[in-house]
Amino acid sequence: MDFVMKQALGGATKDMGKMLGGEEEKDPDAQKKEEERQEALRQQEEERKAKHARMEAEREKVRQQIRDKAALEQPCEGSLTRPKKAIPAGCGDEEEEEEESILDTVLKYLPGPLQDMFKK
Repeated sequence: MDFVMKQALGGATKDMGKMLGGEEEKDPDAQKKEEERQEALRQQEEERKAKHARMEAEREKVRQQIRDKAALEQPCEGSLTRPKKAIPAGCGDEEEEEEESILDTVLKYLPGPLQDMFKK
């Protein structure tokens, strides 16, 4: 019967023993391999951080150049940062007159009682 079970399960009998609580095979170099893997991960992380620091330093250098360039330039006529000009006299009055004339135009088309109500 043992032969039949081994044939039916194939090579899985070793794994069956582990699942049922048997001892696992221990790799004598497992500890050393794990330490090497951890060291490789630490080294990769340090390299990534160094690369990130270099890239950020380059970005800051470019930002500072842009700031310096903007500080040296004088605002020109088409610049978005130019000071606003004062509104010429009479510009604000025209808008109010237009609004009144629009209101008068609308009142003309209303029925008589509604016109009287709005005029009061």
